[in-house]
Parts: sequence; C-alpha cells; structure tokens
Amino acid sequence: MSSGTETFVEKTSKLYQDYDHLYLRIFATESIAVLIEGKDVTRPEVLKAIDRLHQQVNIIPGVVGIASLSSIIKDTNYQMTGQHILPDSQGDIQSIIASRTSDIGMLIPDKTHTLVWVEMAGDSTDNERIEILRETQKAVEHSDFPPSYGVIVTGDPAFMIAMNNEMTTSMVPLLMISAVLMIVVLYLVFRHVRWKLLPLPIVLLGIIYTFGAMGYLRIPLSMVSMSAFPILIGLGIDYAIQFHNRIEEELERGEDEAQAVIETIKHTGPAVLIALTITGLGFFSLFTSSVPMIQDFGKLLLIGIVMCFLSSLFVGVTVIYGLDRLIKKKNNQIKGTNKVKKLEPNSSIESIDPNVSKIELFLKKITNFSINHPIFVLGIAGLLCFSGLYADSFVPIQTDVKTFVPQDMPALMDLTHLGDIIGGTDALNLIIKVDNSADPEVLRWMDEFSEHEVERRGRIYDASSIVPIIKSMNGGTIPDNSADIERLYQQVPQMQKDRYVHGKNMLLLDFGIGNAIGDIGLNGIRELTGIVQDDISWMSPPPGVEVTITGNSVVFTTVIWSLTSGRVAMTLTGLILVFLGLLVIYRDWLKALTPVVTMFMVIGWAGGIMYFIGIDYTPMTATLGALILGVGSEYAVLMMERYFEERDKGVSPVEAMQAASSKIGKAIVASGLTTIFGFSALIASPFSMNSNFGLVTVLDVALALLATFIVFPAVLVKLDEWREKKKALHPATNGLRNRFTFNSPDVGAQ
Repeated sequence: MSSGTETFVEKTSKLYQDYDHLYLRIFATESIAVLIEGKDVTRPEVLKAIDRLHQQVNIIPGVVGIASLSSIIKDTNYQMTGQHILPDSQGDIQSIIASRTSDIGMLIPDKTHTLVWVEMAGDSTDNERIEILRETQKAVEHSDFPPSYGVIVTGDPAFMIAMNNEMTTSMVPLLMISAVLMIVVLYLVFRHVRWKLLPLPIVLLGIIYTFGAMGYLRIPLSMVSMSAFPILIGLGIDYAIQFHNRIEEELERGEDEAQAVIETIKHTGPAVLIALTITGLGFFSLFTSSVPMIQDFGKLLLIGIVMCFLSSLFVGVTVIYGLDRLIKKKNNQIKGTNKVKKLEPNSSIESIDPNVSKIELFLKKITNFSINHPIFVLGIAGLLCFSGLYADSFVPIQTDVKTFVPQDMPALMDLTHLGDIIGGTDALNLIIKVDNSADPEVLRWMDEFSEHEVERRGRIYDASSIVPIIKSMNGGTIPDNSADIERLYQQVPQMQKDRYVHGKNMLLLDFGIGNAIGDIGLNGIRELTGIVQDDISWMSPPPGVEVTITGNSVVFTTVIWSLTSGRVAMTLTGLILVFLGLLVIYRDWLKALTPVVTMFMVIGWAGGIMYFIGIDYTPMTATLGALILGVGSEYAVLMMERYFEERDKGVSPVEAMQAASSKIGKAIVASGLTTIFGFSALIASPFSMNSNFGLVTVLDVALALLATFIVFPAVLVKLDEWREKKKALHPATNGLRNRFTFNSPDVGAQ
C-alpha cells in the first residue's frame, strides 16, 4: 500500500524535486499532535503529566523535536530562577505563561486545551511514521494524566496511517461482496449451461495471478488502484463466460471433447482477444496522466485483463473439458455403453428457457426499433450526448482528501476536532535560495514581503521565518551586517534554526493560509499561488536570489488539477487509440468507426449523469472516460463480430443485425450484468470516492449495454447500407479495390 508523494507526483518532475528534495528533506517536519483537554490545562498536575509524556517521547527513534507547554515553562523558570523544573505554584505558572504569550499560541489555544507537537522528519518512511505513532500512543498511556482530562493523539500522520489501514482492510470485504454478487448474477443469467458458477473461481484465479504479478513488478496499491479488483472481476468473468458458453455449444452439437476445445479456441479465442485488445487500448489512455497512481491503475488493469484472459483460456476450457470427460465416462460405466449421453435439457445452451426467450424477444424488439427509426434514435442519443458533454464542464472538482474517507472514521473526527480548536494549518512554503543566508538585504526583503502579503492578501493570515526570531533578539530590528546575524544565528536553538535556515544558501518563508483547501478549494489555491508569484515578480528579491513556491497545498492542488483537467485529453486519446487499434485489426474504416461512435455517445451521457446526480470529479471518477471505452468497446466488438459473420452468409444488413442481436445478445447481456455486479461492489466501499465511482460506473456500464443494442445497430446498419449502395453505383471501382484488399480475419462470434 502506498500513499506517499510518489503516488501523486512523477519523481522526475520539477514539482517533485522542489517538494521532496528541497522542502521535505531539508525543512519540512511532520507533526503528531497530542491534544490534552480539560477544565484547566495549566494546573501543575496536568503539566507534570505533559512533562512525563515529553520525556518518554523524546527518546523515540525518529523524533526530531518536541514542543510542549511544560518545556517552555521549565526553560523560562530556569532563566528566572536557575531551576529547570515546573513550579508547584499555580500563580508562578500563570505568570510565566503571561510572559511568553507570543511563543505559545500554538501550544495553548485556550485555557481548556493544550498541545504537544511530536515532530519527525518530513521524508520519514511509512514504517517510521507507524512506529513513532505507536510509541507516542504508548507514552500517553503511561503519562498518568488526571482522570478528568482527555488526551487525543491526532495530526496528519495519524490520519494518513489510519486511512491506509482502512483502505487495506476494506479491500477484502469488497472482493467478497463481488464474489457473492457474481454468484447471484450467474444463477440468474447463466443457468442455461452446466457448472454455471465455474466462471467465478476461474476469474478469481486470474485475480490471484494479478496480485502475484503486482508483487513481482513492484506495482503498489493506492486509493485508486485498490478499486481495480472489482472492475477486473466484472471484466474477467466476461472472458470466462464467453469461453464457457462456446465450449458448451460445441459439446451440445455432439463434438468430442478434444474437437470441442479446438473449435472453441478457433472461434472464440480470436474474438475475445480482439475485445481484450480494444479494452486494453481504452485503458492505455490512463498512461497519458501525469499522476503515478493513475498510471499504476492502468498497469494493474492491463495486467489484470491479460491474467483473467489466460485463466479463462487455459484453465477454464481445460476444466470443462475434463469435467465433461468424467461425466461421460461415468455415464458409460453406468449404462455399459460407449454412446454419448445426450445432455439434459436444463444443461444445454439451447434449452428452452422462458427467461432467455423473453430476453431474446426483448432484444429483438429493441434492435428492430433502432433499425427502423435510425434518425430518431441517433438524434435523441446525439442530443443527450452533447448536452452531457456541456453539463460535464460544470461538474465540481473535489480536492479535499478528507472528504474521500468515511466521515465517521475516528481518525478523521479527531483531526477535525483539532482543526476546530487551532484552525487550519494549510500553508504556502517559499524556499529562498541565496548566496549568503545571513545577508541583511535578503532578510529585510523577506520582512517587507511578508508584511505586504499578510496585509494585502486576505487569504494569507500569517508569515513565519527566521526573521521575526532575529528581530526579537536584536531589539526589533534586523542587524546591518552579516557578522551580527551569524552571531545571533548561533544563539537560536538548533531545532528552531533548522526549521528556517539550511546552511549558507537556503531559507524558508511560510505563509499560513488557514483551511484553504476546504474554504477556497482547488481554484482558490491555484489563484492565490499565482498572485504570490506575481507579487514576487513585482517586489523582486535582491539580485541572485531565487524563490520557489512549494508545499503540501501547492503539490496536492497541482496534482488534482492535472488529473481532473486532463480527463478530456485522456478520453480523446482513448478514442483515438481504440479507433486506430480497430483499423489495424480489421483494415476497415466502418468496423473501426462504429464502436467508437457508440462509446462516444456513452461518454457524453456519463458526463450528464455526473452533473445531474451531483457527484464531483475525484482521482477515481476522472478515469471514467478510459474505463467506459475499455469496458463498453468490448460489447460493441462482440456484437459487430457476429453481425459480419451473419453478413458473410449472404443476408441483408437488417437481417444480419437481427440475427446478431438474437444469437449473441444473451451472452452480451450476461457479460454486461456480471460486469455491473462486479462494479457494484464498490458502492459498498466505506470510501466515498470509491463508492461514488462504483455508482457512476454501474450506471455507465448499463448505458454502454443500452447503447450496444440501440445506438450501435442504427449506426452500423445505416453505414453498411450506405456502403452497399455506393458499391452498387461503382461496381468496377469497388471490384478493382477488392482485388487489392485483404480480407478481415475470420474470428467468428459466439
């Protein structure tokens, strides 16, 4: 499981280099907040418990600093009395607190709350964070706080660790729910064959192969890629159904087991492989994203569909072959004959099933309506498509990661409670590269620029740097020469100095922007960052000084912006790849264009659904265009394969479409329903990002099925009829062309 910066930002990018190499490794610290609340947190017994906590946490490996009210009071008491202890008198404590008001604002926001900040390096590993958090929690338990006082261990690291744990534990229930739903749908729509539940273990085997490949290739799980497994179950079981359906058909015809396998692989293998290829091309567009976790999502999907295909092709077909041989052998032993026992009616794919007959009748009616009213069907579909594309531009973009997780998650509630007490902690971090960090001209510019931004920019509430510390040590002014500044630097506590100064050539200036992600959102932070950048250009620093704006807020909003704003390019790339892939496979523009037009309609409808049901774009829903292409194109390809198989028999376009819809429609509906049920498991996810993604995707796959039986027939039949008329008008030209045109591969449909 991975949730670090590398899941959001490409390591080779300047954004990552500035944030990870400069800010995280040099200046940034992550803080675990221990919040103590009660009637009066300045009481001596409370401060002594805080001091015990401070001493225990101080020896935890990886802790680089601790800030607590008890340590400040002890330090001040030492300066006043020479004794580095906590006073026993409440009056003495209050006197010290009053004298240090400016230093302890973040430690005691009010009389009933105080905080202990446990700092670790900004580039600490996940394991180091987990260990420090665990030891801090143990230290709290052994610090003996008075019974009437509450103690909460929270902060961003604690929240991220809890979120990762929740993500990991929620994945197993999602897979189990998918399996249960698969059993239900297979019983409902696949009961016309023997061993109707066999596709489920076959696809689960493919999922196991996928896990193994991820480990071998070191592809991590993230909040996005963890949702791929229900998707793969929905897609993978489709491959298993197609092979299962065809081999049962061949066995029903009286073929021996070996010949049935040969015929199944010969006819079904290429068709499913083409569908898989087109699905993969749709998913391949995910690699156009600049966000690593979306690229990993694409890798996982590509590996998963290949593994599920291989599992269905080799394991699924082989198991049915073996089971059929065993049953026939057993029947021959019982009857004492070598005759092949006729399959029971309820095990034949041609069995008379009232439900299947109703499905066939319904599909035939839909197809006939589409063919007979193409202008009406395509007009309505096109209107809804372009209306949806327009509405899509108004769908909000959700940037606050706290909204992605279960709102009743204890770690989130604790973090929210902390924010209510101390306010937001979002910041713009300015890294200032200099030739001399003690240059008085640079410090004066930092002082003037900080004052300007806090006074003029309403969303910048405060500024912190080494400058106020130096001024307070020098009577409120900045020394005029570097030597004096260097002397003052040596008197600053090392932990405080390291927070803002790195060697001779780097300084840090932080602008506090409150709860900006929640208050002004993605666009607001982008605009504010741009304003600060413009102000730097206008109030330019001294010559030779370079200023870089970075930090959590900048990186996260930039990533989300890139992800969500790039969804249109991602979808267009997918459409082009699918079209080119079909063109290369079939060498026929009609076969390449028809599935793409159908899926383009669905993409437009999907945008409208997002708008009307009020679901925001997130890192998950931004990938919907690619997923719709990958999933929906498969149905269109399988339908098209059967259509041209019927056309090769000499029937008209209308008759071919009616036959294709009737013969393969059941299998496509079964495949579509299994995919829908696979996706629907995501709706049960405790993460709203995954749950909303599951809901929208279920609706979109249903629309893809609808488009396959309504839009696709109208487009394909009319284009095919138009081409036939054109050939009839220019027989000589077409005859000459046909002499130099390769035939499309015969990959007969199911």
